[in-house]
Amino acid sequence: MRTPKLTIFYDGGCPLCVREMKHLKRLDQNGKMAFEDILAADFEARFPHVSIENANRILHGMNGNGVMLYGLDVTHAAWSLVGRGWLTAPMRWPLIRWVADKVYLWFARNRYTVSKVLTGKARCEQCSID
Repeated sequence: MRTPKLTIFYDGGCPLCVREMKHLKRLDQNGKMAFEDILAADFEARFPHVSIENANRILHGMNGNGVMLYGLDVTHAAWSLVGRGWLTAPMRWPLIRWVADKVYLWFARNRYTVSKVLTGKARCEQCSID
């Protein structure tokens, strides 16, 4: 198996997070990304360098060179790999970046509540991106 250009460590208990990963996976026709649920039973054994506690606070990703990315940098890298980085690029521009990162951190802290409002489900027991 070849090394993915980006591995995304996502919260498999969050309906919105799972929806986003499903969408990205569907768009990733060339298999450039890998998707890893931080709630998987064997996650710690397979990824001992990724703190589940920290990954539960902010989205984590790892590029093909093993460099860790966080938050909206992961989002932008993922959307760039599927040819839609132009949608997320403004969130990485210097003046907008600071605000976007603050909004993202608020979302990350409140994702279950936001998910409940938007999807009707705060959490899911067996969400799958497959």
